[in-house]
Amino acid sequence: MILLSTFGGKMSVKRLSFSAAEKFKVALEAIRSELTIAEISAKYGVHATQISKWKKQALDYLAASFVDKKKPQDNHKKELAELYQQIGQLKVENDFFKKKCDLFFR
Repeated sequence: MILLSTFGGKMSVKRLSFSAAEKFKVALEAIRSELTIAEISAKYGVHATQISKWKKQALDYLAASFVDKKKPQDNHKKELAELYQQIGQLKVENDFFKKKCDLFFR
């Protein structure tokens, strides 16, 4: 929110800043939907657009906190198994070509 005041004929702009706890309180109240956004805006002196942004941030953060963190490990295990298989295949091919080179260069 921006407060405008005149001092000596010049207009100055002062922005209000809100702590994380205050933002959380406002966002939580918006998520609960017990009051309308307009009522919450009037209650806390925060613009409705800002309340909607804080609400979206809170919901996005909550959704991200439930992401399954085991899936990336499963992908790593699968990728590791494929790499070991490829190493084995390359070792066999390397041994084969070493034997063939020995026959040609004797």
